[in-house]
Amino acid sequence: MLRIGLLGAAKIAPSAIVAPAKSVPEVSIVSVAARDPARAKAFADKHNIPRVHDSYDAMIADPAIDALYIPLPNGLHGQWAIKAAKAGKHVLCEKPIAANAEEATAMAEAARDAGKVLMEAFHYRYHPLAQRMADIVASGELGEIRHIRAAMCFPLPLFKDIRYNFSLAGGAMMDAGCYAVHIARLLGGPDPDVVSAVPKLLNPNIDRAMEAQLRFKSGATGTVTVSMWSWKLLNISCGVVGSKGEMSVFNPVAPQAYHRLTVKTDKGKRTENLGNRATYLYQLEAFTDACVRGKPVLTSAEDGIVNMRIIDDIYRSAGMQPRRPATK
Repeated sequence: MLRIGLLGAAKIAPSAIVAPAKSVPEVSIVSVAARDPARAKAFADKHNIPRVHDSYDAMIADPAIDALYIPLPNGLHGQWAIKAAKAGKHVLCEKPIAANAEEATAMAEAARDAGKVLMEAFHYRYHPLAQRMADIVASGELGEIRHIRAAMCFPLPLFKDIRYNFSLAGGAMMDAGCYAVHIARLLGGPDPDVVSAVPKLLNPNIDRAMEAQLRFKSGATGTVTVSMWSWKLLNISCGVVGSKGEMSVFNPVAPQAYHRLTVKTDKGKRTENLGNRATYLYQLEAFTDACVRGKPVLTSAEDGIVNMRIIDDIYRSAGMQPRRPATK
């Protein structure tokens, strides 16, 4: 049994791990901790979690917990993931894995030194749709790849939300952008260069939207478009243009709700659907396999370093500061 504690009673936790755990026999959600103990108690009561710890440190020190799920604000991921690794816990950390690439590197080193799993929670990557997208590109069906696009745009006009808080490593490029960068890397190659970036600002430190141009080692170009508040209210998609055809995908991030993969070549047009099983369930199964059986993960800490390096470079190219870890 993999005994998991929740380091935070976040809104994402019920769908991301509590519900999926009911379908993974080897997993048990055994405890929750929050900065507000009353909130943790209410969360535990609602979701039938047997224990409540009165602090994050108490949970990390508990020998009856094997792994931690960290859904805290971006700027808090690093300090608690490192503490968890040093205490001998596996970690499933929400994305983006860290505030910046330097912090992601320290997290990866801590997990490696402890011999523990540190997995970034890019749940979409564990759905068959993500692998199918990558396989189509790799198959040569589209010919020589010329351009990749990835968009993650949704409206969040709640400007006091933590996702707009610089001290907690917020910003559209961090929240929406980490997905879009990761998808572009999946389709175009793992380590593109940032050519340029143009932000739309909420204030001098916080981007509410961003568009970045990439260049992959193959010579293909890429465009990453992200927004939490702009005229591009809703666009969750990706696509690839090749010399022999095109692929477009609607909703690669949460395909269990609805998705559509379309391929157009001179041989015709087809659409594919890869099922509606939850991405979070696939993700928890992969995390369990890694912790219990030592299997590799698709979204490793090392992969997270690369993703954060690109995000840092996008901020620099936009004339902005890369994010910093929270000090509290």
